[in-house]
Amino acid sequence: MTPVTQPTEALFREDPYARTCEARIGAAAAGGVRLDRTVFYPEGGGQPGDTGVLRADDGSVTPVLGTRKGEAAGEILHLVDPAAPLPAPGSRVTAELDWERRHRHMRMHTCLHLLSAVIDAPVTGGQLTAEKGRLDFDLDSKLEKAAVEEQLNALIARDLPVAPRWISDEALAAQPELVKTMRVKPPTGQGRVRLIDVAGVDLQPCGGTHVARTGEIGPVVVRKIESKGRHNRRVTLVFGEAP
Repeated sequence: MTPVTQPTEALFREDPYARTCEARIGAAAAGGVRLDRTVFYPEGGGQPGDTGVLRADDGSVTPVLGTRKGEAAGEILHLVDPAAPLPAPGSRVTAELDWERRHRHMRMHTCLHLLSAVIDAPVTGGQLTAEKGRLDFDLDSKLEKAAVEEQLNALIARDLPVAPRWISDEALAAQPELVKTMRVKPPTGQGRVRLIDVAGVDLQPCGGTHVARTGEIGPVVVRKIESKGRHNRRVTLVFGEAP
């Protein structure tokens, strides 16, 4: 059997709700395992890499402790315990997500896009986990916690459709206002860039995973708003009741 050497087919880009897939295993590299295709999202854009398991035909299970991008273009590495037994390169496995964790990432990631629509200021940083998310804004004026929370939950309650679409490198260059992040620019050079479109509310480049409608996020709470410098306001969100 031949080990996997081609770029990983990233199934999560077209279907973020796919929880499992059949895949062919490649050789381990730098603490990670290559697959020919995967539903696992690699860490990037403030979103953590997915965890889960690889199930072999013989019944053995290898935990995936995290997922990150490899050194080669399009390579995705599934991080495993170096001491864990692995199926032979070229053999078939079922890649299975920790879905509850991933779904919470999707909900919070979409919510952060809505937050960037509520607060009209450039984004200087951001991060999310399964429990909370935050964005930093280049802003020197005060933000009212209650007002931000009310506007954010109103957008969520509208149950707006969320969908990916693509734009050419040239079209993106002609519309610099689509890029809200100051320090991280979307990858170009491949001819097109992926956008996430929250209907009528937000449109920006993003390679992460998102829910299909804003109502799926459920209520959220603005935990705190902090000043992180003269021109930096950090807004931290947590989930309210589950949707």
